Amino acid sequence: MNTQIQAVLENIEKVMIGKRGIAELCVVALLSKGHVLLEDVPGVGKTMMVRALAKSFDAQFKRIQFTPDLLPSDVVGVSIYNPKTMEFEFRPGPIMGDIVLADEINRTSPKTQSALLEGMEEASVTIDGNTLKIAQPFFVMATQNPIEYEGTYPLPEAQLDRFLLKIRMGYPTKEQEVEILRRAENGAPIEKIQAVLSVTQLVELQELVLGVYVEDSVKNYMVELALQTRQDSYVYLGVSPRASIALMKASQAYAFMKGRSYVTPDDVQYLVPFVFSHRLMLKPDARYDGVTAEEIIERIIAKVPVPTKRFAEQ
Repeated sequence: MNTQIQAVLENIEKVMIGKRGIAELCVVALLSKGHVLLEDVPGVGKTMMVRALAKSFDAQFKRIQFTPDLLPSDVVGVSIYNPKTMEFEFRPGPIMGDIVLADEINRTSPKTQSALLEGMEEASVTIDGNTLKIAQPFFVMATQNPIEYEGTYPLPEAQLDRFLLKIRMGYPTKEQEVEILRRAENGAPIEKIQAVLSVTQLVELQELVLGVYVEDSVKNYMVELALQTRQDSYVYLGVSPRASIALMKASQAYAFMKGRSYVTPDDVQYLVPFVFSHRLMLKPDARYDGVTAEEIIERIIAKVPVPTKRFAEQ
């Protein structure tokens, strides 16, 4: 594994017990300039994960607490008239950060949710007709609770499609939870961790990820997996070409994290459920038959032939 990424993961593990796989996926999204949707019940460490990630890179951390009365200007910022200069001055919103936590994103209105769309896709915001670029790195990690549907607004497909990965945290084991209590006994562990990389080094790593080689047969494999989602009898709307691009970028970042300069089919197979599942629109038949998006993707992976070419350093 890449030594710099290894240091980041070990730093996160000082706070997050038993979540190494989740931490790796979050770093994959960060390296590939994507965004993450964390879905699970309250109290399993979703907010702590993004705070630990921001601290590990010494990144500017901003938090947006989504509520029903939140306005788009509360997210992107607003222009305020200054009577001394007789000009409007832009006051940036919390979206103008290196690592942004969009907490409980499904508790606000679709209008406010859409305020994130341009930023997440174009790394820019438009205020009063003026487009402002968001400085790199820019990473959004959104959280949502899948249980409390009352008073929530389900994310539309266009919003879900902007997230590179959708991850579920899961409960810790008994032993892991005991260890969590031990570490929390003498204060919050998150306050004790220090940065191991700088924001400048993070941007350099993101550029290196772009150089990871993807062989044509692996690209064809990715596209075939995407095509199969559009042909499945339980799927109303399969994944878009944006999902194929997201899968390629995530695979490049995952291979880089593992210390390789090329992507293998195993990388693709591991990441497909996290990249595709939230992008599928299922037919009512799927719900009646108890079929989930993850089960459909698992079946597609088993059906699509895997490239057999021997992969070596390019």
